Amino acid sequence: MTSKEIRRQFLDFFLERDHRFVRSSPVVPLGDPTLLFINAGMNQFKPVFLGQTKPVAPRVVNTQKCIRVSGKHNDLEEVGVDDYHHTFFEMLGNWSFGDYYKQEAIQWAWELLTDVWKIDKQRLWVTIYEEDDEAGELWAKFTDIPRDRILKFGSKDNFWEMGETGPCGPCSEIHYYSGDDPSHQTASGVNSDPAYREIWNLVFIQYNRNADGTLSDLPRCHVDTGAGFERIVALLNGHQSNYETDLFIPILEKIVTLTGKPLDFQAGVPHRVIADHLRMLSFSIADGALPGNEGRGYVLRRVLRRAARFGRLLQMREPFIFELVDPLIEIMGEAFPEIVDKKAHIRRVIRAEEVSFGETLDRGLEIFARISGKLKPQETISGKAAFKLYDTYGFPLDLTQLLAREKGFSVDVAGFDVCMQQQRDRARAAGKFNRIDDSREWITVSDGPSGGFIGYEQTAVKATIRKYFQSVDYVDIILDKTPFYPEQGGQVGDTGILKTDNLRIVVTDTFKTVDEIVHRGTIESGTLNSVKSLRAEVDSLRRNRIRLNHTATHLLHKALKMVLGEHVNQAGSLVAPDRLRFDLTHFEQISRADLKKIENIVNTEIRKNLAVTTSVTDYKSAIGSGATALFGEKYGSSVRVVEVPGFSRELCGGIHAYRTGDIGIFKIIAESALAAGVRRLEALTGEAALEFIQTQEVLIEKVRGQLKCSRSEIPDRIDALIEQRHALEKELESLKKSGQAAVMEGLLNRGETIGNVRLVVTRLEDLGDLKKLGDIFRTQARQRAVALVGTVQNSRPMVMCAVTDDLTGTVQAGEVVRSVGAQMGGGGGGRPHLATAGGKDTSLLDAALETGAKLIREKLQKGAG
Repeated sequence: MTSKEIRRQFLDFFLERDHRFVRSSPVVPLGDPTLLFINAGMNQFKPVFLGQTKPVAPRVVNTQKCIRVSGKHNDLEEVGVDDYHHTFFEMLGNWSFGDYYKQEAIQWAWELLTDVWKIDKQRLWVTIYEEDDEAGELWAKFTDIPRDRILKFGSKDNFWEMGETGPCGPCSEIHYYSGDDPSHQTASGVNSDPAYREIWNLVFIQYNRNADGTLSDLPRCHVDTGAGFERIVALLNGHQSNYETDLFIPILEKIVTLTGKPLDFQAGVPHRVIADHLRMLSFSIADGALPGNEGRGYVLRRVLRRAARFGRLLQMREPFIFELVDPLIEIMGEAFPEIVDKKAHIRRVIRAEEVSFGETLDRGLEIFARISGKLKPQETISGKAAFKLYDTYGFPLDLTQLLAREKGFSVDVAGFDVCMQQQRDRARAAGKFNRIDDSREWITVSDGPSGGFIGYEQTAVKATIRKYFQSVDYVDIILDKTPFYPEQGGQVGDTGILKTDNLRIVVTDTFKTVDEIVHRGTIESGTLNSVKSLRAEVDSLRRNRIRLNHTATHLLHKALKMVLGEHVNQAGSLVAPDRLRFDLTHFEQISRADLKKIENIVNTEIRKNLAVTTSVTDYKSAIGSGATALFGEKYGSSVRVVEVPGFSRELCGGIHAYRTGDIGIFKIIAESALAAGVRRLEALTGEAALEFIQTQEVLIEKVRGQLKCSRSEIPDRIDALIEQRHALEKELESLKKSGQAAVMEGLLNRGETIGNVRLVVTRLEDLGDLKKLGDIFRTQARQRAVALVGTVQNSRPMVMCAVTDDLTGTVQAGEVVRSVGAQMGGGGGGRPHLATAGGKDTSLLDAALETGAKLIREKLQKGAG
């Protein structure tokens, strides 16, 4: 069976049993700062298990995109070496939220595996938690698995916990024996022998782990299951390796075509690694992640460079991984249309990183040569140096070890591991940010639903306090309903006032945590004691400026696509009252001419004064109507569509202008590079744009007055001044050169003679470029001469050593300046014939020159001897 058929059968099986299909959430986590990537099917349902939100239905089914490359779940080093570890994988799952429980979960899992998919029952084993006799009896009663194949294990294998506290419960795993001879099966092989592969895990969430470690019963029990799709596809097609399935074969065949290397080259590891990493990269990029130097961006860059390094093992020095996106789309585009929509973007990002890494890898080889060049045979490359090669240049440790062995060196692996752990800690920390400490205690004022947003229609309302938390510096308040918009989708949170007759709280920020809207502020007067309700008033003037900038952002997004192309997508934004910022996927600087076109398009739509409309519909209908969905956003079954009739249509929950004409004017004020393949635009609207233009007018008038010309003559007058400056700089350089030549001629005549060598050691006033001074010395001296010159430049001691070509075998300039620079608290280097060094302490310059002179004399005398 094809992977598409198997995925469809799984979903249909549970849809027929009254489950609702829920789309996979993006692999970039939303609303969970503890994760770099979604790593399990349950991640998007975590708020349900925690009781923070209600499920969309009591029964759901989906196939979740997952990534495991960091933190606790890190399969990176196993990828490609074995048959079943992946950085990206699909997790098939069905859930019950307080509906059915153990019996149905067990019965349906067995039915799907053995009746629908016809898996050999004689190869299946089941494990249960050692204290969960109920699950064991249900397996025995409602399936035909033999009792001796129902095995008990401890909490390490069969008790699932979300964290140190929170929902948890026993689980039951289904294992498949993949060995050649079923008669060789033994119970002892389960959970110990790789031939017994876990294919499905049924988690029964019935307890809550308390802070003191004890367990208490949950009011309602839940089911959370997960089946590894890649393993299921391999099993149903009789393959030992996941890489033998149609999820990978087209990609692997394309690698063979592009590289000319057969699948068994180097045991097939490079091919498998590249195919796996391509999947992880493509889905991450499609969901809004980009390679970078921090957090998940850092992980992407590492994975991409690891794939590219394996490409080098296949003798691929030019970019090629981006070419593999097409077969991936053929395989998975139907199930996950986001990779189809973002195809051009994915290819461009991967190719740009491949080009960058090609240059970086070559530099890394130079760094390795430099590191190893300082070592003697049998010495050790430090863990810090090995990690620098890994971290900065993408060298896996095994590559550094291989290169080291070839040169007779070893590598400090323990030191490398210390650096690696520090990096993991940094990466983990990069993913952890939360405005609220979940462990703090709130003061409950009233019961009932909280956080209802009514701010589309109202900016002031009387609201009931549900709970609050008060610290020395601020107070956080959650209301039953609120007109305050929480920070999300790039739009900043509202500010305003919460008040009663005796209380006034200035709200400085509004943000969302799961399904609750938090108002953070300071108490200006009064106290919260005994207050149950208050009036919530948004700063309407500030809100209005925000709404204009948000609608302008939509107009800008559409204009960018019209001018630059459909590959443009929003990669981030900021909608504030005083400005807007828009990050877009584009691989080159936007020209001034294109910026002008973009501005003109947006301002044209503003002048049309079109009514901005909003509507709520289902996601599929919205996308079918041409609405744009944004990177990294998670949309529910119902979505809000914001439309500028005849121009743009986007899914958006933000606050918008009533008419485009309210924006007034739109002005782009900055364009810059943000990351590989991402540009950033900054713009102003309305009063802020007008003020900017007026300020520019004042500056232009000031420049006109200084240049004593008309406005139209300003460019020509500036060009003339620049040309005049260049001419003066050239003349000054010539004078400096003449001065340097005269100085060096005089020094040569007065230099010290050692045998038949002329040695010049002196301290001079700053004469400019020391290297040019050295070149003049070598030209004038021609042969058998050495110069060591010191000076002070920008309050720093500097030295230059120049050696004529015939003496570089005796005296090397780089060695001399390194010694002199070190004595001054600095360092330097260069080539054997010419080198410079700098220091930190000018008072040490004269003594350092004497040391350098002594070193040169010793080498000359030794060479003469």
